[in-house]
Amino acid sequence: MIIDEAHSSQGGESSRKMVEALAGKNIPLEEAEKIEGEFESAEVDEDDYIREVIKKRGPQKNISIFAFTATPKTKTLEVFGMKDAKGNPKPFHLYSMKQAIEEGFILDVLKNYTSYKEYYQFSKAIEDDPELNKRKAVKAIGRFATLHPVSLAQKTEVIIEHFRQVTMKKIGGKAKAMVVTASRKHALRYYLEFKDYIKEKGYEKDIHALVAFSGVVVDDFYPEGVTEAHLNSFGELELPGKFATDEYQVLLVADKYQYGFDQPLLHTMYVDKKLSGVRAVQTLSRLNRTHPGKEDTFVLDFANDRQTIIDSFQPYYELTTVTEITDPNHLYDLKGKMDAANVYYQSEVDAFAKVFYKPGSTSIRDQGKMYAFIDPAVDRFKALKEEPQDEFKKSVTSYVRLYSFLSQIMPFQDVDLEKLYSFGRFLLSKLPKSDYTERLKLDNEVALEYYRLQKIAEGDLVLQVQGEYGLDPTTEAGISRPKEEKDRLSNIIKVLNDKYGTDFNDADKLFFDQIEEELYQDEDLKKRALNNPIDNFKYAFEEVFINKLIERMDTNQEIFDKIMENTDFKNDVKEWLTRKIYQRFHEKRD
Repeated sequence: MIIDEAHSSQGGESSRKMVEALAGKNIPLEEAEKIEGEFESAEVDEDDYIREVIKKRGPQKNISIFAFTATPKTKTLEVFGMKDAKGNPKPFHLYSMKQAIEEGFILDVLKNYTSYKEYYQFSKAIEDDPELNKRKAVKAIGRFATLHPVSLAQKTEVIIEHFRQVTMKKIGGKAKAMVVTASRKHALRYYLEFKDYIKEKGYEKDIHALVAFSGVVVDDFYPEGVTEAHLNSFGELELPGKFATDEYQVLLVADKYQYGFDQPLLHTMYVDKKLSGVRAVQTLSRLNRTHPGKEDTFVLDFANDRQTIIDSFQPYYELTTVTEITDPNHLYDLKGKMDAANVYYQSEVDAFAKVFYKPGSTSIRDQGKMYAFIDPAVDRFKALKEEPQDEFKKSVTSYVRLYSFLSQIMPFQDVDLEKLYSFGRFLLSKLPKSDYTERLKLDNEVALEYYRLQKIAEGDLVLQVQGEYGLDPTTEAGISRPKEEKDRLSNIIKVLNDKYGTDFNDADKLFFDQIEEELYQDEDLKKRALNNPIDNFKYAFEEVFINKLIERMDTNQEIFDKIMENTDFKNDVKEWLTRKIYQRFHEKRD
């Protein structure tokens, strides 16, 4: 019998703290009791005792554990995979996504994929011109834009009208849809916008929506907070069953029902959230269940680049492997980052360990002792500024996860790593939780002057037949954030407006957007960008750029003539696009 770590993450809460602690480290219960007996009957050095705990956590000869997954991470493969001749783990059996689609076991969710893009222009709505963190201000303005009533209203109209005209007629009129939103507040605002639009258009008989998010959301419309259950008028646990009935057609979600939710009538997904990697695959795969009469699926994406979605699915299309095993030295890198923050002292870690790893029973007083060694670190953490807090918390989280993973696949003898692992788990539970989305809000400082929602592409996303795809190993050596760069709010807004090309009219902007997208899809240009400095890349870029202009000259003759006749304007446009395309290719590689 294995006790899942989640059931004992708080350590010695019970009178049998020793057994619970061992069982909480994925040690069989009978083994935990045996170790307890051995150490109660003899005086044993503390470090030797901890080494015995470490030894018992790893692979056990008398236990077999199997994992079944469609999206194996590197950790999954390293824990459950079978070693090949080079020592790299591979799955013991494979039924690939490609094979499952070809045999009709699941549907291909990348067919019928439509992408939209949003265009904004902002202005400063206050007289002051405050100096702000540039990176955070851009994110805050982006959040302001996506929650703006104009943005939500236009996207709501697109979603509902598409659902009525297309999705409702699928699967014999029983098809359902999911709207994937960026946050709990986005889910709430979408739900309210849905209700207003449905009522305004008189669609109450056709469409009924449900909303799913955790906890309580505080919003201008609900200053005291509101829950999912209050909005839906029934409990959270009832939602899957209610959504399965003919009464409800659309489910709006925020980090719920995106993974593991099985509803075969789910045909269409409207995505308004950045997705990538495993999360993108798991989210979109909610649509792949088969059902009598279900012949296809549909995705309408407001937020993601098409290539990002392809790159997310490609590793899991056929055979997924690992290029090399995880380097345990990353643990020491993380420990160095954590130590340098001076949030905790080694003496506190050692004192905590003496109580946590003490054989035999424990008491409430012992728990108090453990938290007494944690509390000073919590106080020091609270005294840090925002950026160092983020750095430290992410490093501790990465350390705990990486140590928990590595200790299952390789033997450790470093007692200090084990002590820090247990200390870190307790410390994380005591650190204050942060709502990063609410840290910098510019709702009153910025105004949205211009907004346009434009369909930019539709059609299938096609994966390549590659046979085997090797994932890079886990590194998790903490986070590397760009240094805090500050700028005036007016300059930040100008940068955003420049980014979206809002010095041009609508036709000009669309022309340049289409040119940019075609350049970005050029594989030869991509290779040249990734293998040359920008000074060399610009020569290859110019020829392709002129060819793309000529191909599209009929769509906007005026802007074409301006580029070809005005050398300064042509050079400005060419340089702008050169840098933008080059940067996009290199961002994708990074």
